[in-house]
Amino acid sequence: MPVLSDLAKGHCATPFDELGLHSHPSGKGLVIRTWRPDAAKVEVFDHRSGKLLGAMIRNEAGVFELHLPRRKNPFLYQLNVHWENGHSFLLYDPYFFGEYILAQSDIESESLYRHLGAQVISHKVNSKLNIQGVLFKVYAPYARSVNIVGSFNGWDDRLHPMASADDGIWRLFIPSLQPGDQYKYAICDFHGNQLPLKTDPFARHIEQWPGLASVVQGIESYSWKDQVWMSKRKEKDDKEQPFSIYEVHAGSWKRKENHDFLSFRELADELIPYVADMGFTHIELLPVSEHPLFDSWGYQPVGLFAPSSRYGSPDDFRYFVDQCHQKGIGVILDWVPAHFPIDEHGLARFDGSSLYEHPDPRRGWHPDWQTCIYDFGKPWVQDFLISNALYWLDEFHIDGLRVDAVASMLYLDYSRDHGEWEANIHGGNENLEAVTFLKRFNEKVHSKFPDVLTIAEESTSWPGVSKAVSEGGLGFDFKWNMGWMNDTLEYMKLDPVYRQHHHSQMTFSTVYAWSEDFVLPLSHDEVVHGKGTILTRMPGDDWQKFANLRAYLAFMYAHPGKKLLFMGAELGTHKEWNQNAALDWSLLENSDGFHAGVQRLVKALNHLHSGEPALYEKDLDAPGFAWTTGDDSSQSVLAFRRYDSDGRSVQVICNLTPVVRHDYRIGVPEHGLYAELLNTDDECFGGSGVKTGEQLQSEEIPVHHQTYSLSLTLPPLATVVLALS
Repeated sequence: MPVLSDLAKGHCATPFDELGLHSHPSGKGLVIRTWRPDAAKVEVFDHRSGKLLGAMIRNEAGVFELHLPRRKNPFLYQLNVHWENGHSFLLYDPYFFGEYILAQSDIESESLYRHLGAQVISHKVNSKLNIQGVLFKVYAPYARSVNIVGSFNGWDDRLHPMASADDGIWRLFIPSLQPGDQYKYAICDFHGNQLPLKTDPFARHIEQWPGLASVVQGIESYSWKDQVWMSKRKEKDDKEQPFSIYEVHAGSWKRKENHDFLSFRELADELIPYVADMGFTHIELLPVSEHPLFDSWGYQPVGLFAPSSRYGSPDDFRYFVDQCHQKGIGVILDWVPAHFPIDEHGLARFDGSSLYEHPDPRRGWHPDWQTCIYDFGKPWVQDFLISNALYWLDEFHIDGLRVDAVASMLYLDYSRDHGEWEANIHGGNENLEAVTFLKRFNEKVHSKFPDVLTIAEESTSWPGVSKAVSEGGLGFDFKWNMGWMNDTLEYMKLDPVYRQHHHSQMTFSTVYAWSEDFVLPLSHDEVVHGKGTILTRMPGDDWQKFANLRAYLAFMYAHPGKKLLFMGAELGTHKEWNQNAALDWSLLENSDGFHAGVQRLVKALNHLHSGEPALYEKDLDAPGFAWTTGDDSSQSVLAFRRYDSDGRSVQVICNLTPVVRHDYRIGVPEHGLYAELLNTDDECFGGSGVKTGEQLQSEEIPVHHQTYSLSLTLPPLATVVLALS
């Protein structure tokens, strides 16, 4: 029998043809066959009566067979498998369920996570009997054979061959398996070569190194309590709301005393109250999808559907999100559809072919990160990635996805020299397939979850990143403003003596600030690889460094665009971020010190930002901003107004030199008494305490094209925010 020969060689793709219950070739009765090369003896019992029907006869290949000449109708039976050591185990035969398995054709392209992987199900045998177990499905169209190995079969790659189908999906239902059982796929490629054991691409849980096994998860039963948040999320437009993101790496925000990670539940207990008290509106988590290499920070994920088990279970992560929502905090996930690592247990050469990666290294290999690039032109790859995005939004109530490395997806010549890349069909450097994918991704997300945000980390001038697909854009809600970040940080690094010659680096962003809907990021990328921290970029002695930092942070919060701050910036830390250590919380032990002052400032900025509509309502509209003076380069002073939707304004002035400027006059649009809403030189923030004035009464002296003006004292290296009282 060819099937039996293939079983012996480990190349069987059609095990149901011979294994399980069949009519006997003689036409007399039934025959049961099972493939147990590990067994010494196998017996068959009638499930209903418990009667022993006989001992099976073993052939040389390890196939056991029992002929039942008087049986005519299908019936459920059990196998009692005996080993040489005297142990035995009673089980249902997976190959009894062939008719059910081979009839499976329920794959929906946009919700693959509901169908593939290890699905815990209850199979109805008859009106009185349901058999519980796990239905495994894996897409491996170019494989010669696929076997399931796991804790339930002693990791023996011979025992559970899966059945192939025309759709490229291999299937097998194994009765009696339970949540917590571990498994992998043993795949032979088209030529019959055994590949390294593969983790399930749709695994919901993956054990940590060195095992890296997929783990069966039960039917999702978490009881959500965030209904109020989810209802409000549907009613509001986040683009017109205060939006202040705290970017967090779950493994290094804090650690336990023994240096272990905080679990998702422990993070919920400690991180969420901190973020709420600090006034941030959102937490953005660096990728939580499973990644064996911790030092990759999550940007080289192997298990896209599995929250990292180093922090707990999927339900633990649901709890974290749920608690965020109950405290009024949104959750954004960093999502990595651009590339994946070459770990042998992962997606690379998954079934012996370039199933996920582009086969041409000019398009399928990333020279910077030494990773594989997805083949965005393949329907399967698009379905896989979009299903993954929808999975996080559906099953974890995520409020937004920040898409990593979009620029590397858009350009075929990204980080490649001449001759190292292949032009598109029009001769250009645009990755047309990636463009199509990104548009489809945004359309599907916004169609199914119109209240969810998508954010692009895109560092070039690609047009229309945050415009709707129907208007010719990529369809994102926001784009990171990398230009603003680079220009302003370069300016702030300068000694104040030289800043007058680089004034445009602080003003240029308003030339294009409304060409896209921007997020202003001071992200993790700015505090690694020898860059130091935001604080250590600042010039001068410690007093000047902290004063510069405070002035800069307030400038950021006042500037048009949504805000993002990486954890630790609010501490004014000198230490570059290290993923292997917690933030230096001991810096706050001196409540009168500079570090505690920066933390108090960030808290004040968040609460001012949320409480002052002029600082967020027209964030993304040009009429919400006006320069008072943007050309006082000789004194390194910036002054501008922000307007709310009713036309009410606040006045922002930045003095970016250590010189106190007395009697500095600025024009204001309204007559009256003005008050300080914020002064970064306030003593409570670690400043010198210079005030803008005792009575800020406007005078009818025209300045800056305004009828009225104020005469101020500008504190050194400080940003002040004023409003009509």
